[in-house]
Amino acid sequence: MTPARGRVSTNCLPPVMLTRCEEIMRDVCESFDAELREFNGEDDHVHLLVHYPPKVALSRLVNSLKGVSSRYLRAEYTGRINRTGTGSALWSPSYFAGSCGGAPLSIVKDYIENQKRPA
Repeated sequence: MTPARGRVSTNCLPPVMLTRCEEIMRDVCESFDAELREFNGEDDHVHLLVHYPPKVALSRLVNSLKGVSSRYLRAEYTGRINRTGTGSALWSPSYFAGSCGGAPLSIVKDYIENQKRPA
């Protein structure tokens, strides 16, 4: 998921916010009976590996992940997130979801773990 371009101050998601974002997204996944297996990100996007039951609509899960994390991060890091001209969106409205049914989970986990998280 990508924060809305030009809507968040420079260094959009510093390490402390990425850590908090991961905690929030784990809680959201649990509320959907899903499991956040891997999480990592850079200062301008995050990668998630989520195992979710077939009864869950992916669009609803992603909408909740974005909405809940946006509300909490905005409330907890008010001074770090530039609200000027942002409306109510922290995240970009788009997302990418891919199935990894054919790839070994170890390969997908390695990819996510090896993203360059800001120091």
